[in-house]
Amino acid sequence: MNFPEELKYSQTDEWVRVENGIATIGISDYAQDALGDIVYFEFSVEAGEQVKAGGQLGQVDSAKASSEVNLPVSGVVTEVNESVSDDAEILNQDPYGKAWLVKIQLADPAEVEKLLSAQAYQAYRVG
Repeated sequence: MNFPEELKYSQTDEWVRVENGIATIGISDYAQDALGDIVYFEFSVEAGEQVKAGGQLGQVDSAKASSEVNLPVSGVVTEVNESVSDDAEILNQDPYGKAWLVKIQLADPAEVEKLLSAQAYQAYRVG
């Protein structure tokens, strides 16, 4: 299982990468592995929308389960990766690359500091 050091993680299994005040968000390798074969992803947000941490980003469906994907930070959605809706399987194949979900202009960069480091997330999830 992969836990990239440069990312921050939520306890609900989303990852965040911040570059120039923009947070890129996706689901973790742990989450995609636990879900199994992902067959569908539906976004609950759209570009230009103001969102709050803890809100719903989307819904992911797999052969095993259906699960909400949450927003770990607040701000304005600048981009939505529609290719994930077209080909949800990329969430299994490349959760930290091609399968990013949304980009958000951060409202409060301090929110990112409240998220877990890679080591803390790995300890939380796999011990």
